[in-house]
Amino acid sequence: MELTLEEAKIYLHVDSSDEDTLISSLIASSIKLCRDVARLKDDETEKDEPLMKTAVFYALGYLYEHREEADHHELTMNLRSLLFSIREGVF
Repeated sequence: MELTLEEAKIYLHVDSSDEDTLISSLIASSIKLCRDVARLKDDETEKDEPLMKTAVFYALGYLYEHREEADHHELTMNLRSLLFSIREGVF
């Protein structure tokens, strides 16, 4: 799954390039976090891509808006709920 900087900036309503480095970093973090929550390997991120992309956008928006006081437990629990249908079981 790929999310471009331009897609992210449109979602975040960011017009300038002042925060491009921050947003690029948050994109990578959001994708990794969603993969981890869904228990997917890097090559499995195409699984249910629309749902995964929604979760990545949610994580990106949350991390961007709450960059100084983010509640990562709350974020993780919300992502678990969003990604429940594709979350891999662990045995």
